[in-house]
Amino acid sequence: MYHKTIFSIAFSLFLVSCGSDVNQSDIRLNNGEKWEINVEMMPPLEASEKLISDFTLRDEKDYQVLSEKLKENNNLLISSCTMKGKSHDELHKWLHPYIGLLEELANAKNESQADQVFLKIEQSFETLNLYFQ
Repeated sequence: MYHKTIFSIAFSLFLVSCGSDVNQSDIRLNNGEKWEINVEMMPPLEASEKLISDFTLRDEKDYQVLSEKLKENNNLLISSCTMKGKSHDELHKWLHPYIGLLEELANAKNESQADQVFLKIEQSFETLNLYFQ
C-alpha cells in the first residue's frame, strides 16, 4: 500500500511538472542518431530491462511482484533525472506511456490482462533501445 501511494504521488508530480500529452510514436532521433541518456539514469533502466528479460526466461507469472519492482526502478529513474533540453523531452515521450503501462500492470484483473500489458512493456523497451543509448 505504501509503495502504491508513493508511486501515485511521484507519478502525479511527474505529470504536472513535465506535461502529459505525449506518445511514443512521436519520438524522434537526434539527427539520425540515438539520444544519450545520462549515466546516472542508466542503472534503473538496465535493472528494469533485466527484470523483464528474467521474467520472460523463467516464464514467471507473478505480475504483482514484477510490477512493484518495476515501479521501484522507475521511481529511482525519475529521481535521478538530470537530463535537460531536447533529449529530456524525447525521453519523456517514452516515459509517460511506460508509466501508464506500469499502472495497467499493477491493476490487471487477471493473468490474461497482465500478459497483454507485459507484452506492451517489452515493446516499450524495444522502443527505448531504438531511440536512446
